[in-house]
Amino acid sequence: MVNNYPGYPQGQPRMPPHVTGTPPRMPFHQDSPRRTPNSRSRGGGRSTGGGGPPTSGYPVGMNPMSHPVQRPPGHKPKPKRKASDLVISQKLRELVPESQAYMDLLSFERKLDATIIRKRLDIQEVLKKPMKTKRKLRIFITNTTYTNQGGKDNMPSTATSTNSEECQTTWELKIEGRLLDEGQSKPDSRAPKRKFSSFFKSLIIELDKEMYGPDSNFVEWHRSPTTQETDGFQVKRPGDKPVKCTINLQLDHQPQQFKLDARLGRLLGIHTGTRPSIVAALWQYIKRNKLQDPVLRDQIRCDEYLQSIFNCQALKFSDIPFKLNPLFMQPEPIVIEHMVAVEPGETKSVTHWDISVEIDDSLKQQMNSFLMSTVTQQEVMSLDTKIYETVDSINALKTKREFMLAFASDPYGFINKWLISQSRDLKVMLNLEGDPEEERQVDFYQKEWIKEGVCRYFYAKVQQRRAELEKDLGVRQLGSQ
Repeated sequence: MVNNYPGYPQGQPRMPPHVTGTPPRMPFHQDSPRRTPNSRSRGGGRSTGGGGPPTSGYPVGMNPMSHPVQRPPGHKPKPKRKASDLVISQKLRELVPESQAYMDLLSFERKLDATIIRKRLDIQEVLKKPMKTKRKLRIFITNTTYTNQGGKDNMPSTATSTNSEECQTTWELKIEGRLLDEGQSKPDSRAPKRKFSSFFKSLIIELDKEMYGPDSNFVEWHRSPTTQETDGFQVKRPGDKPVKCTINLQLDHQPQQFKLDARLGRLLGIHTGTRPSIVAALWQYIKRNKLQDPVLRDQIRCDEYLQSIFNCQALKFSDIPFKLNPLFMQPEPIVIEHMVAVEPGETKSVTHWDISVEIDDSLKQQMNSFLMSTVTQQEVMSLDTKIYETVDSINALKTKREFMLAFASDPYGFINKWLISQSRDLKVMLNLEGDPEEERQVDFYQKEWIKEGVCRYFYAKVQQRRAELEKDLGVRQLGSQ
C-alpha cells in the first residue's frame, strides 16, 4: 500500500539509539492508547511506513493478555507465610521495648514446637511395634437339661399318635466369655465389648465316643476370612446320662506366636513367643557368648548347644530364619475337661474358668487419636494467621511512620527523591527504556526525532480508526480484491 499520509517525513531520519518502534508515551490526550507488550516492534527494528495497528497473532477478542482470569468476588490468594514473617525488626524493638516479651514468647514457641514434633515421631515409632496388655478372660460353661413331651421339641403328644407318651431328655451346652477389669472379679461393663469368638482361632468339643459314636462326637469351629464373630457357642444333644466332654481352645495371637523346640526354648528361656522376640533373644545369646566371627561379621560360630540344635558348626545371619522355621510349632491349646450333669427335670448349672489373653493396649488407641486429631492444629493455624496479620499491620504502621518522619525532616529533598523513585518504578512497570532524569527536562522533547515519533503515533491511530470504520461499514479494502 502506498503511503498517502500528508506530512509523513520521507526517508529514514536518525533516531536515538534507545528508541525502538513507537516513541515513548506522551501526554497528548486521555484517550491515548496504553502501551502493551505487543506495541513494540518485533526484533528491535524500526517500524515501516504504511503499517497498520500491531497484531499479536491471536484472533480478534481472543488475546489472553486482554482477558485476565476471572475469580469469584472477594477471592484473595493466600500469601505464602514464612517463619521470618513473625519476627519484629530490631529497629521496631528499639522503638517499643515491650515488644521483647513477644520475641521471648516466639522463641519459647519454637522450642515447644520442636518438642512436640519429636514426641510425635517417638509415638509413631512406638505404634510400629505391637502394644499388648494381658487381661483375664472369664469363660462361662452352662449346661441346661430339659425334658420334651411326645418325642419332639415343643410339640405336645396327641392321643392318636400313641397311647403312652414318651419322655425324651435333652441337654444343651453353652460356652460364653467376657473380659474382666484389672483388679476386679466381675465383668467390666465400661470396657468396649469384644465378641467372644474373636479371641480364638479354633474350638473343638469332643464328646464321649461310646455314647455318640465316632461320627457325631466332635463339634469343630475354625476361623476363616469370612467368619462372623459371635458371642458364644452352643451344642445340643439328646441324652439322659452325664456326658464327659473335652473343650480345646486355640487362642488367636496377633501377631502370631510359636512354641519353640524344647532344646532351644531352654537355651533362650522362652517357651512361646513371636518371631521377632525369638530372633532378638537368639541375637542376645550370640552377643553374650561372643559367637560372632571377628573377621567375617556375617558369620556365627556355633557353640556346642547351637551345634546340637542347628546341626552345623557355623551359619550366616541370613540363614537364621530358615534354620528357625523347623523349630517353630503351634502353641498348645487350652484344654478344659467338663462334665455335663444331666438330672431329671429342667435344671441349669454354670461353671467358669479364667484364662489370660493379650489384647491391644488402650494407650495405643489414645496415641492414634492424638496423631489423627486435627482440631488443635486448626486452632493453632487460626491463631498463627491472626499473629501474621498483626505483625503485617505493625510493619505497615512502621513504614507510614518512617515516611512521615522523612517528609517532616526535609520536605523538598524528600519530594525530589520520591519523584525520581516513582519515575523509575513507572519505567519498570511499563517496560520502557531510557534515562528518567533526562526525560524530565524540556530539552529532551525538542530533539529532531520527536516529529517522526509524533507522526508515527498519529498515523497508527488513523489507520486503526480507518480499519474499524471499514469493518463496521463492510467496505472491502482495495488490496484484498
